[in-house]
Amino acid sequence: MKRFNLSKAPVGMKKYLSFFKIRFIAGLSYRSAAWAGVFTQFGWGFMTVLMFKAFYESSPESFPILFSSLSSYIWLQQALLAMFMFWFFDGEIFDSITSGGIAYELCRPCGLYAMWFVKNMAARLSNAALRSVPILLVAVFLPKPYGISPPDGILSAVLFLISLILGFLVLIALSMLIYISAIYTLSSAGVRILATSAVEFLSGAIIPIPFFPDGLRAVIELTPFAAMQSTPFLIYSGHIDGDKAVFLIGVQLVWLAALGLFGVFAMSRALKRVTVQGG
Repeated sequence: MKRFNLSKAPVGMKKYLSFFKIRFIAGLSYRSAAWAGVFTQFGWGFMTVLMFKAFYESSPESFPILFSSLSSYIWLQQALLAMFMFWFFDGEIFDSITSGGIAYELCRPCGLYAMWFVKNMAARLSNAALRSVPILLVAVFLPKPYGISPPDGILSAVLFLISLILGFLVLIALSMLIYISAIYTLSSAGVRILATSAVEFLSGAIIPIPFFPDGLRAVIELTPFAAMQSTPFLIYSGHIDGDKAVFLIGVQLVWLAALGLFGVFAMSRALKRVTVQGG
């Protein structure tokens, strides 16, 4: 396998790739925590699948999604939890804001928004790399309809991968707004709690969006919350396909652009009022 050489990357990207590489390698060192997370997610995944199975046995025809598709959704959710858990934040970034360490970061010859963005990407991806494979391997060999099934075809797999990448970037772009809000407040705890509660509920992390009432579901599908994990997981499970899948991928692109541009603007405004005290 050919190793990626940072020296061949464009000059403007080298520093950000270096930040990404350093943070990604650092995240891979927490293997014990990753294995603890794997066992926890196995337990939670089995419990969730069996809970829904009990509901389905009462009246299977009344549910908006096939149980086999729901099982795939749940196991993808557990395998990629480290990528899409909105409640995970980088404590170092908050510490740099409250302690004044942000002054050192502003001296670096790179954009603060982009640096925080790639550091968040690396931290989440390193955790997902350690946790996802064991969970997916077990889920593949579970008997139907309790395990994870492959996508319906090559097109569904390609759309899933595109949507997965976009959903991940939308989540990072939204979480960046939480970091930026800490510059304006003495404590970020309140904003984090409110944002996490709203995102976890509206993104399908607690209850899959197809189970919402039709009117509310149609609205949520157009929000950045559904553009995170719900859209790619529903595409993979086969609940969303064809033109609707393409449309929702377009919604993801719109939200990624909107949140990214707003985040850059909000960061530039916030940095104009940064005051660092101390000697």
